[in-house]
Order: sequence, then C-alpha cells, then structure tokens
Amino acid sequence: MRVVNKTQGKPLMTHGQIADTFWTRGVGLLNRKSLNQDEGLIIIPNNSVHCFFMRFAIDVIFVSKEQQIVHISHNMKPWSVSKIVGKAHYVIELPAGTANQTGTSPGDKVEWQDEKTNRSVDPFNSAARHP
Repeated sequence: MRVVNKTQGKPLMTHGQIADTFWTRGVGLLNRKSLNQDEGLIIIPNNSVHCFFMRFAIDVIFVSKEQQIVHISHNMKPWSVSKIVGKAHYVIELPAGTANQTGTSPGDKVEWQDEKTNRSVDPFNSAARHP
C-alpha cells in the first residue's frame, strides 16, 4: 500500500503493510528490526499505540475517518505509549523523522493508493485493502 500526503503532495510511504485483524494489529512492528525510509504500517482501526518491545523509534500519524491527520507523535521511542486520540480512526507508523521530512502536520489530508497503479484505494473497504 502507498500513502500520500495530498496536502503536501508527498508520499509518506510507498511500500506499506496493513494491520486490520486482531492478530496483525497486536503484533504491529514487533517482529521488525527497522523500517526502510519508504516503508510503513497502517493499523486500522486504532487510536492509540504502544512501543513495548520495539527496537527502534517511529513517527505515528493519527488519521480520522475523513482522512485528515488529527495528531502526530514524533519520534516515539521503544517502551513509550501514545495518548488516546479520540478523533483518530487509524494510525500510520513510519520511520522516525518522516513527518518532519515531508512537512506533514495536523490538518493535512492523506490518500491510500495501490502500490502498483497509484490509484486511490478506499481505506474502509476491506476487499480493496487486500486485492
């Protein structure tokens, strides 16, 4: 999956995974040693994250059902916990520093895109998330 900050016109990730089951949401990035600059993880639904047992820092972007960024937790270190963001419907976990590097800020709009075609994908259609 690809996620683009439509407001800034910049990709946030070009090779992302989706965690949308009880198991994949629970595991998240725990089995990873790092994230490449173009990688990320979408956890849907979700409005809070923990970094227990993580091995690296991440940026966490909290997104509403309207595809608007409502909060960003920059450079979350291992063993930290985010606040609960009530307006968030899902989160995007990215390499630390990605939000600043792309000029991403609350209020920006995001769009999910197919990794191969760059066509828009409906994040609320489970079949579209897993073609």
